[in-house]
Amino acid sequence: MQTVKFTAMKDGDAEDYAFLTGHEVEFASKTGDRLLDALVKLDEGLSGYQITRLGHSLQSATRAWRDGADEDWIVSALLHDIGDIHAPYNHDEYAATILRPYVREQCAWVVEKHGDFQMLYYGHHVGGNRNKRDRWQGAPYFDDCAEFCERWDQSSFDPAYETHDVEFFRPMVARVFSRTPWDPKVIRAGVREPLSDAAMAARRA
Repeated sequence: MQTVKFTAMKDGDAEDYAFLTGHEVEFASKTGDRLLDALVKLDEGLSGYQITRLGHSLQSATRAWRDGADEDWIVSALLHDIGDIHAPYNHDEYAATILRPYVREQCAWVVEKHGDFQMLYYGHHVGGNRNKRDRWQGAPYFDDCAEFCERWDQSSFDPAYETHDVEFFRPMVARVFSRTPWDPKVIRAGVREPLSDAAMAARRA
């Protein structure tokens, strides 16, 4: 069987959909590699900063790694701006949608909301609401998003900061995106893990 038999989905049978499922599983297994390819293209994205958007992403993830963060946090930091090219006005939601089946709920929420939280640093300079994040007051991951932005996002535009490259993070991305999607043991709804771990940071140093 090289293709399905149907031309309209409602006409497919069990054989057709078993065949397609096999193809989909194989395709999904390469998601991490495709995301890293897309990440590299951020080098061609929005300009004006002292480093590229790829550099910003790598720097954010490097800071997370050096803080002793776990792989959910590191990969989330690496990919938090992956939507900048294709979804410039909702890049945070775009990135969170990609991450959500594979990382802790806490991390996906933080990535989804980080655009609102980042307004704290510049909203008042562009006629926006620098306190936009206040609408999320009381949310269980509010403090985590504030810390994510302060430690790893707003600070990661420094051309002098020594940053790991894409290949350093490739194994971490591969492990995260090889997980069973929506596994409750991964999603861990309601669980909060710290962004930093002093003991792990010391070992990595």
